[in-house]
Amino acid sequence: MTSDAARQLETLWRMESPRLVARVARMTGDVGVAEELVQDVLVQALQRWPVNGVPDNPAAWLMTASRHRAVDHLRQRALHGERQREYAVELDLHDASRDGGPEMHAHDDIGDDLLRLMFVACHPVLPVDARVALTLRLLGGLSVEEIARAFLTRDATISQRIVRAKQKLREAHVPFEVPRRDELPERLDAVLQVIYLVFNEGYAATAGDDLVRPALCEDAMRLGRVLAGLMPDESEVRGLVALMELQASRLNARTDADGNAILLADQDRRRWDRTLIQHGLAELDRAIALGGADRSYTLQASIAACHARAASTDATDWTRIATLYAQLSDVTGSPVVELNRAVAESMAFGPERALTRVDRLIEDGALGDYALLPAVRGDLLDRLGRAAEARIEFERAASLIRNARERRVLLDRAARCGAA
Repeated sequence: MTSDAARQLETLWRMESPRLVARVARMTGDVGVAEELVQDVLVQALQRWPVNGVPDNPAAWLMTASRHRAVDHLRQRALHGERQREYAVELDLHDASRDGGPEMHAHDDIGDDLLRLMFVACHPVLPVDARVALTLRLLGGLSVEEIARAFLTRDATISQRIVRAKQKLREAHVPFEVPRRDELPERLDAVLQVIYLVFNEGYAATAGDDLVRPALCEDAMRLGRVLAGLMPDESEVRGLVALMELQASRLNARTDADGNAILLADQDRRRWDRTLIQHGLAELDRAIALGGADRSYTLQASIAACHARAASTDATDWTRIATLYAQLSDVTGSPVVELNRAVAESMAFGPERALTRVDRLIEDGALGDYALLPAVRGDLLDRLGRAAEARIEFERAASLIRNARERRVLLDRAARCGAA
């Protein structure tokens, strides 16, 4: 396969594999088997497309091949006596309407395979970290390496979690369906966490040549909106939707024509999506009205709203942002939140105070090889006129970053500090 065709298939696979796994899982009732069958289809594409050429509609080719692979698997299972089911039901399954069909239970009122797959992957039989890892793998199309970065842990740990999670779901015979309404709250936290981690991978890609992957952001926002329709009175669902829409409003301004990163302070705010901002602010108002003002996603959305309402970096209410981060830190206890709090404090009160907080995080060791920690420290040192020290921090941050665009920004900063 030519390099262009290989890149096309890789990009398409990133976009389509969650939908393929979700559809096949609905047919087979087993997410582990579904992922294996879909991987078989990828192998078929790698073998056939170089000979026959890339199909006119490659996404449809992948979906059709996945359906056929699932039907073949079901026939083999029936032949071996592992399961008895009428073939007509299986063959009609993938043609049923997304808004309803014979395969849906009466209480399963969301005609969305991706959301159905998400709730299966977030089933209570799994520990929370396994739910999140599995759902990111199946629905986000993320690699084990990318998920490990989101968890700040080792690749091998994530791989083991995913394997064990699929095995546990199989052993527990978890049905492929959206849970009943009275079962939804116990799974909601993990689902929200997954949606936001998927969004973040689209907003700031872990690896590769692209800084952003808008398709992931769009998938996360769509799932968030569907979830908000299912649980309209849950403040954290509204808060998450608000947060994603407010952040996504800046996507078009985050990169230049060549795909290079543009920092927040340098962005052309005229390119921010005002429709998304209006929607996000309305969702934030709903979240607060529902009593969620002091909950995690609503606090983060309130921070994003401060940026959305400001005409410039200088006009931003950094004192309020620092206060909101302090509240968020109390709620989450997250060292990443503390790092963001330091950035806000540097803008509100100066870099020296913020540097003290960052150095305390380094002493605690909780962030380990988290690239943004030396990046923030380098920025603070640079603003304090300590260019030589800043250069070392930027170079360390660049060595930890896997995204080529972000690495370039950090190396440019290091070079400027070296010149100074």
